[in-house]
Amino acid sequence: MLSVEHLSVEFSARPLFSDVSFVINKKDRIALVGKNGAGKSTLLKILSGHQEPTSGTVSVQNDITIGYLPQVMVLSDEHTVMQEAEKAFEHISEMQESIERLNNQLAERTDYESADYMALVDRFTHESERFQMMGGMNYHAELERTLQGLGFSTSDFDRPTKEFSGGWRMRIELAKLLLRRPDILLLDEPTNHLDIESIRWLEKFLSHSASAVVLVSHDRAFINNVTNRTLEISCGKITDYKVKYDEFMKLRAERREQQLRAYENQQKEIADIKDFIERFRYKPTKAVQVQSRIKQLEKIVPIEVDEVDNSCLHLKFPPCSRSGDYPVICDEVEKSYGGHCVFHNVNLTIKRGEKVAFVGKNGEGKSTLVKCIMGEIPYTGTLKLGHNVEIGYYAQNQAQLLDGECTVFDTIDRVAKGDIRLKIRDILGAFMFGGEASDKKVKVLSGGERSRLAMIKLLLEPVNFLILDEPTNHLDMRTKDVLKEAILSFDGTVIVVSHDRDFLDGLVSKVYEFGGGQVREHIGGIYDFLQKKEMESLDELHATGSPSANTTNSAYSNSTQPQMSEGKLSYEERKEQAKTRRKLEKEVERCETEVSRLESEKAALEAKLATPEGAADTALFSQYGQIQQDLSQAEDAWEKAMEALGE
Repeated sequence: MLSVEHLSVEFSARPLFSDVSFVINKKDRIALVGKNGAGKSTLLKILSGHQEPTSGTVSVQNDITIGYLPQVMVLSDEHTVMQEAEKAFEHISEMQESIERLNNQLAERTDYESADYMALVDRFTHESERFQMMGGMNYHAELERTLQGLGFSTSDFDRPTKEFSGGWRMRIELAKLLLRRPDILLLDEPTNHLDIESIRWLEKFLSHSASAVVLVSHDRAFINNVTNRTLEISCGKITDYKVKYDEFMKLRAERREQQLRAYENQQKEIADIKDFIERFRYKPTKAVQVQSRIKQLEKIVPIEVDEVDNSCLHLKFPPCSRSGDYPVICDEVEKSYGGHCVFHNVNLTIKRGEKVAFVGKNGEGKSTLVKCIMGEIPYTGTLKLGHNVEIGYYAQNQAQLLDGECTVFDTIDRVAKGDIRLKIRDILGAFMFGGEASDKKVKVLSGGERSRLAMIKLLLEPVNFLILDEPTNHLDMRTKDVLKEAILSFDGTVIVVSHDRDFLDGLVSKVYEFGGGQVREHIGGIYDFLQKKEMESLDELHATGSPSANTTNSAYSNSTQPQMSEGKLSYEERKEQAKTRRKLEKEVERCETEVSRLESEKAALEAKLATPEGAADTALFSQYGQIQQDLSQAEDAWEKAMEALGE
């Protein structure tokens, strides 16, 4: 379908890769891997025709279509979600007109036995089959299924795209690309803006798609579930492995060992030849042998060993200050918004040095309990922080709080203490800020780069209690491993809110499951928890919730009742119910967050108004009145969302 021959790319006379050749066949599911900056995204741009190589050719068969999803694209703000997605079918009418023209030609011609006529029949058959595969003119059902699979609800279809965040608008572009059903799909980090349910849907879609797929992704599970072939860019070359990613890692390790042995043998041979030349260079009787050795040395082709950056693969952060024996103790903690109980009767004790995970569906209270621990929102019950507890909190907006005028190096240099300052370059290199990247200003960094920098900054700050909310969202597989090892070596206490099974494996010794207004403790690692719950992955928590939840929360109980009658409902009906509930839960969570924010602002204003200066400030009274009005509206919105969830 697509052939690459002797491809080379250079930037400012520096070769990115050279003399690359490979072929993409039908049904190929290819993972394109390599370290940051190796040229993965550049290669996808060349394959899609968006960039020209320095030399070499990319040959595509006739009538083969290519769909390309870049990491960053210009998105339209002028249409609704449905109107924008329907652009994927603009070519349907063109195809129909083409088929009608071919049909007319077949009707007019009478040379039935000629090669031209048979070629015309083949082309008509091919176009007709392609038209049917694209859904003909009955594409709306497929369009709706695809949008819903990527997380949109039917109520979103008529909303303007400008109302959605960049991540959701990227999903629209992905939907358009999938709906066009190109022969070759080129996907650059397609899971960046998808939740777990959407990732699973995309996995199934790609696995059953007739298209060949070439993708760049740092989601190990996604790659293993989708691909059957791995292309690695390393040392400016591409090595083709006809296996999935996990098997590739084993083969790559074996290959590198062979390279190292061959390299060591070659270096020994070179040393022996040089030693002979130096010893006998000035002896006339050995002149012929010396010249022979010199020619032999010139003919040796140096063996290259695959690049592995070991500069800081084993980070050891300095010891933190000692906290009390029990950094967090919760006794009958409860949090409610109006009549809705997020959780109740929470009793948990986290010991010093423990690393625990918070897991559960969205909206079940994980972030709410974290905010209670941080003292950001009020609650009932008793929540005690231990002696000398210093909290470091990594939230989703953490990256936005960095000083944009500082360089990457200066940002870390400001928080690094002691001997660790001597290793700042190594640490930055381990988190993909090596070389000139460390001198970039923060304001020019991408969102993912800022997240990585914020993570390094947090890990170097003098804290003894880390709370990490989805810390792996923007990290590649190697950096995840570096972070995981850094947390394992951390002397303090850690709470991780995450659904990344590979990241949590071997990291946490206790799991707290949020669901049905309760928080349940599970002793053991993440796989012990999964085995106990009889689940294959944490994804199922999003789909099924907690099977052991009691009936104290009527909304939760009512909504899960249909799931317990699985025999009476079809799979599609249960799936639709689960999707509807997830959307309602997200809306409830958004409203709860807004109410909490406004309550905090109101409390702060009340404290100011209680002072003599504040009591005389008329502007504060106006601001307080506006806050009260906004809070009332937010509470009304929350009540409506809860009523919908209760139904």
